[in-house]
Formats: sequence, structure tokens, C-alpha cells
Amino acid sequence: MKKITAILLLSLFVPGVVLADPATECGGSSQVEIGACVAQTLQRVDATIDIYLGFAIGSAQELDEITGRTVAVPALEAAQAAWSAYRTAQCDYVGATFGGGSGAGIATDACKIKLGRDRAEELLRDLQ
Repeated sequence: MKKITAILLLSLFVPGVVLADPATECGGSSQVEIGACVAQTLQRVDATIDIYLGFAIGSAQELDEITGRTVAVPALEAAQAAWSAYRTAQCDYVGATFGGGSGAGIATDACKIKLGRDRAEELLRDLQ
């Protein structure tokens, strides 16, 4: 019970954004270092999405073949396109909230990392 209470209290005082901010994972002493690290992390996240998406497409193709229908692959492709458009729009908005400041690019990439990690989890979960 004490552990649950401590977690609840911590969640009230420490915003979840701080705990999940990809930019803070990078550390670094300058925006240039942080920006480079975030950009590299984004590349790795995008590569992971591509791998998981490949597995998901293979699974969807298998399902379509077994059922004799062509439903799963187009549905996955539509979902991926919609997710990609959402991520772009949402993260562009996040970057815009920096008012053209020097941290806008880092914020945009950090947003893409967070949403990308979530997407990778969704794709992997759907394979199980």
C-alpha cells in the first residue's frame, strides 16, 4: 500500500512529460549536442517502426490469404498513413509552440520520437 501511495504522490508532483521526454534522455551540454542526439534517436525509432510495420504487413498478408479476402493489408496501410499524417501535424504543432525559438527542432523531433515509440508498441502488440 505504501508503494502505491508513493507512486500516486510522485505522479502528482512530477509531470509525466518530464519522465518521458526524449530530449532529456540525451543529456548534452548544448542544443547542438542534444539536437544531434535527438535526431539520431529519431532515426532509430523510425527504423524500428519500419521493421515492425514489415512484420505487421506480413501478418496481414497471411491473414488475407487465409481468409481469401483483401482487407487486412489495406486497413493497415490506411492506419499507417493516418498515423503518419497525425504525427507530422501534431509534432509540427509542438514545434510551433516554441514560437520560432532555437528549441523548436528538438521539440519537434522529441515529439516524433515519443509518438513513434507508441506506434512501435502498437504494431508489436497487434502481432501477438
